Amino acid sequence: MDDVKIGEILEPGSEEEQGRREKRVRSRFWPKVKRYARMIPFIDEVVAGYYCAMDPETPPRVRGILLAALAYFILPLDSIPDFLIGFGFGDDIAVLTAAFAAVRGNITEAHRAAARKALAEEDIKTGNGGEDDSPIIDGEATRG
Repeated sequence: MDDVKIGEILEPGSEEEQGRREKRVRSRFWPKVKRYARMIPFIDEVVAGYYCAMDPETPPRVRGILLAALAYFILPLDSIPDFLIGFGFGDDIAVLTAAFAAVRGNITEAHRAAARKALAEEDIKTGNGGEDDSPIIDGEATRG
C-alpha cells in the first residue's frame, strides 16, 4: 500500500465527515474487535486509539486522523478482505500504524488504561496483559 493512498485515507476530513465516521466507528468497532482481536498483534493500541478518538479533549485533527483509520479498519470492503487469514489485515495494519505514528503523543496512559480495562472486561487477550482499575474516559464509548 503506497504512502499517497494511506495519506488520502487518513485525511481528517470536515466536521461533518468526522461526525459520520464517529457514528460508524461507535456502532461497528467492538464487534470487529471481538471477531478479529487475535489476528491483530497490537489490538490494545487499536482500542487505546479508539478511546483517544472518542475523548472530547483530543484535538480535532487528531480525532479526525484516528476516526479515519478506525473507519477504514471497520469497513467491510477494503483493498484486501479481512477474512483472508494472514493477508487480510495487511492494509488495515498499514493504515493503523501510519495513524498511530502521526498521533503518537496524543494517545495517553489514560486511553491505554481504558483500553486494558475494556479488553479485560470482554476477556480479549492481548500481548500486554495486566488489568487496570482506571475509569473509562468516555461513558458513551460503550462496547456492544
